[in-house]
Order: sequence, then C-alpha cells, then structure tokens
Amino acid sequence: MRTMDDYEMDPAEQEFWLAQVARIVDELDPVPAGLVERAQFAIDLEDIDAEVELEAARWADQRPLAGVRGGAPGTITFFVGDLTVMVNVTRTGEKQRIDGWLVPAGEHGVEVRVADHGSKTTTADEGGRFVLTEIPRGTTQILVRMNGGKPRTVVTPTVEL
Repeated sequence: MRTMDDYEMDPAEQEFWLAQVARIVDELDPVPAGLVERAQFAIDLEDIDAEVELEAARWADQRPLAGVRGGAPGTITFFVGDLTVMVNVTRTGEKQRIDGWLVPAGEHGVEVRVADHGSKTTTADEGGRFVLTEIPRGTTQILVRMNGGKPRTVVTPTVEL
C-alpha cells in the first residue's frame, strides 16, 4: 500500500490535499450533533473517589430497545461481573420516573446523572429496589456505589432517555 510519502509532493501540497479530503469527509459524513458533548458527559466522573474501583457496565441485550417505540423508553438492563442493574423508565409529562432493581440486592447508593441537569441520588432498599422521580429527559448515566466487601462504583453506558 502506498502512502503520501511515496509521492513526490512538497509539504504545502500535501497539506492542501489532506485539507480537501478532510473537507469532503466533513460534508459526506459529519460528526453527529451533540456527539462531543455526550462523550464528554460519559467520561466526566469527577466525583468518583480515586480509591474506589470503577467498573463499566454493559448492555444486557444488544438488540434495539423494544420500549423505544411509541415514545416510551421501557425496561433497560445492564450488567457487570456479579451486578445486574435493571431499570424501568416511565414518562411523567416532561420528566420521567426511574424504577430500578439491583442484583445482588442491598442498600447500595444509586446516582442518576443527566447531561446539563446534574444528578439525583438515592439508596436502594435491602431488596435492591430504588425509585427516582422527576428525572429530566436527556443523555443519562447511572452509577451504583456498591456497599460491602471492596468498595466499587459501577457506571452504565450513557443512554438517551
């Protein structure tokens, strides 16, 4: 495979052609609106204690969310290691209610972060159930602060609710 170095071009000419390619890519396949902000939100976890282990949860199911049809997000499940986080999202006017369950159950701290709206926290009951109401819509991420054993915080992927 040939590279730009294989062609005899002066640096100014190379810069010109690279700029043309960049312009064409920007026109034909632009960066999605809000992508940079969503990425920054997803990695901005400044409140996490450096001494606490941080784990990233994964989607339990890679198929599209069935609940998205009809405007209702529905049920979403995440997992990491021994923890499963299941949430059901119900729209309540301009806001939403999040009912969640943690397995293994326990009185773990739960934080729901919404881009440009801050966060709300609660503690799951001994059965692992938690409820947060009046959650704004938007790019959302859930953090679970596990109690017992080695302290750790689990963070879910961001999801648009």
